[in-house]
This record gives sequence, structure tokens and C-alpha cells, in this order.
Amino acid sequence: MTHPADILVISAHPDDAEFGAAGTVARWTQEGKVVVYVMCTSGEKGTTDPEIKPEDLSATRENEQRAAAKVLGVRESVFLRHPDQGLEDTPAFRKEIVSLIRQYRPHTVVTSDPYRRYIWHRDHRIIGQVTLDAVFPYARDHLAYPDLLDKGLKPHKVRDLYFWGAENANFRSDITDTFGQKVAALRCHESQVREMNKPDIEVWLREFCQKLAEGEDFDLGEAFYRVEIPD
Repeated sequence: MTHPADILVISAHPDDAEFGAAGTVARWTQEGKVVVYVMCTSGEKGTTDPEIKPEDLSATRENEQRAAAKVLGVRESVFLRHPDQGLEDTPAFRKEIVSLIRQYRPHTVVTSDPYRRYIWHRDHRIIGQVTLDAVFPYARDHLAYPDLLDKGLKPHKVRDLYFWGAENANFRSDITDTFGQKVAALRCHESQVREMNKPDIEVWLREFCQKLAEGEDFDLGEAFYRVEIPD
């Protein structure tokens, strides 16, 4: 039996959510909210090392993601295991995300922005668009994928959406007190931190989060485009 969650975080790859929303996720879990992660791929192509086999990297990245989720207090990590760099906006994939939304019945869904221009991983754009459509109107409408009703998956209305990586953010979250957890969670993704080739990820991340908090009354932030779902 699936237990409901307050917040469903849907990402293309392991580590995406840590870069985009880990500080906010940590704050939510500290407030007692239940968070569930969904990773649509296992990131098996995320390496420059020609000696690493995709299946080995996939297992490594899933373990890294579980460790990061534990640091943040995330209750559960779900891996859909679609091919990395292979996400497509299809009815079947949308139905899969609708099923998860109806299973967990979150009031908030968090994912990557589908409308960011220029340099942005295609998988990020696809999962952002698929999740947006799954939330509204498909998860809400009982005649969308009616066979899901036979499985006990009743319609569910999400209250709001948070998109990380947005170029026109309209909401900034104070992560000053949870920045340490964000850093610790990112460091769990050792395979990807190595790929970044940054001598001190904490210094780089602090500078980045300071920029996201500019103009606010807090020091460190994460930025989102937030959408309230109409009735």
C-alpha cells in the first residue's frame, strides 16, 4: 500500500533535485512534511570515463541518491529507470507520472523548469513538461486514463508546482539554515561531483545560493517558478 506524501519531487536524474531544491526539501522535512523522490532515469550516461559500464554507473548513482535522500529526510526514493538522455513526452510516460501523483496524492509537486532556454539538458525539459501536463489536467480529471480508476487511483488535485532552474523565478526559498544539508546531500553524489571538477563544491555552491538570495532578507536561497493550480 502506498502512503500519501505532502510533496512529490520528480527529476530526470539522480542529483538533479539536490542541485535544484535540496535546501528547501530539508526545510520541509524539518517542518514535518513527508517528501518522496521520483527519479525517471538512473543517469547511466553521466560520465566522461570510458571505462565505466552504464549498468555499473546506474547502480552507483541510485545508491548515491538514496544516501542523499537520507541526509535530507526524504521518506522514499522511486526509480523509474527510463533510459538516460531518452525521455520523451508520450502518453505512456505521462500516464506513469499521473499514476504516481494519484498514488501519493501530494499537495505540492517539484520538478525542473521545462521552458528554460539554451543550455539545459533535454531530459530536464521533457520531465518538466510531462509533469506539468500530468498535474494539470490529467491527474485531476477522472476521464483522463479511465483505466486508472479500476486500479483504485482516483483523481487528485495538486495545489501548487515548483520549478527549479527557471530563468524567471518568482519565488525564493530561504535555505540559510539548511545549506549544510544541501552540501552534504550533494557530496553523496560522488560520481557527479568528480565530473564537475570544482576544487571546493561548498564554496561554489555558497556563492551560487547567495546570488539566488539577492534582494531578500536572508543570506542563502533557492529559486523557483511557483504556480498555484486553479480550481
